[in-house]
Amino acid sequence: MSGLHSVNGWLLDTSALLTLRDDEAGADRVAEILDLALQGETTCHACFITLMEVLYRVWKDEDEKAGRLAYEQCLSLPITWQHETPELLVAAAELKAMYRISLADAWIAAAARLNEAVLLHKDPEFTMVPVAQEVLSYKGGQ
Repeated sequence: MSGLHSVNGWLLDTSALLTLRDDEAGADRVAEILDLALQGETTCHACFITLMEVLYRVWKDEDEKAGRLAYEQCLSLPITWQHETPELLVAAAELKAMYRISLADAWIAAAARLNEAVLLHKDPEFTMVPVAQEVLSYKGGQ
C-alpha cells in the first residue's frame, strides 16, 4: 500500500522507528509520515511493545544510556501509543496462533488491525499477516 493518507493513519513498527533513528533506507518515508502527523494531517500509532524493543535493541547494540535516550526520543514523537488491553491481547493471541510471527510482531500487527491503520515496517514476517501495510526498503535496496 502506498500513499500518504489512510482513513485511520499509520502504525509504526519497531523497524520503522529504528530505520529513522539509524538513517537507513526508508528513513525519509518515516520522517514524512511523522511530519504529516505533527501537522495534524494524519495520525501515527505504535504498540507499547515497540518501546521495549527500541530500548533493549539500542541498549544491546550500543549501551544503556543510548537505549534510554532512544526510548525517550520515541516518547517525544507525534505518536499515540497503544497500550495493552483485553481486546488487543485477544487480537495478538489470534495472530500468534494463526501465523508464524514473533510475539512482539503479533502485538504490533494486532495494534495496527485494531486501529485500522496501515502498518509501516521493513520486517518480512509481516507480509503473511492480513493487515494493511507499507513495506519500507530493506537493507541493500530490496
